[in-house]
Amino acid sequence: MSTIYLRRAKLADLNTIMEIIEEARKALKEAGNPQWQDGHPNRAMISRDISQEISWVLIVNNRIAGTAVLQLAPEPSYQNISNGQWSHPHAPYATIHRVAISSSYRGQGLAKFLFSNLITVGQLQGRNDFRLDTHEKNKQMQRLARNLGFVRCGNVTVNDKNDPRRLAAIMPSEYTDEIENSSMYSEGIFLWGENLNTPQKQSY
Repeated sequence: MSTIYLRRAKLADLNTIMEIIEEARKALKEAGNPQWQDGHPNRAMISRDISQEISWVLIVNNRIAGTAVLQLAPEPSYQNISNGQWSHPHAPYATIHRVAISSSYRGQGLAKFLFSNLITVGQLQGRNDFRLDTHEKNKQMQRLARNLGFVRCGNVTVNDKNDPRRLAAIMPSEYTDEIENSSMYSEGIFLWGENLNTPQKQSY
């Protein structure tokens, strides 16, 4: 049985994290997705994430298998949202950014482990709402988010020189409050594009 856990990234992890980021960047390009093709996230950005203690790594049998950022401070690009609204616009939230799984570990369902652990960490730090954004061509991330219970809220604009348009989504506290007491997590009760005043035609 594999030993899987989450820990904060260290500067000693930087090279490995960047290797995983570059693998993901290449995969996005091959899929025709402009996301991350403007050079970010770059080494300086990841180093800053580590220094701010918001960078996390997923460990599988003592090896780094994935990486992500869990940001507790408000995300500036989420202040303005179009074609919808955040379900709890004034509530504290955590943002999940820069998610990537090593090519050596893809296809093993580890992205769900990564997200579930990040959500646990966020809740332990007083966050019950979790937000993310992704490109409309990133179907894999959309499918993962939908399966985890995230719902689409609208559109946001991020700092991306190629294409700043992103689909915005949230896992609201109504969902996270039920995870420990029901099977909602595995069943994905909240459908992508459902409620939050989002027209059904915007569903992925």
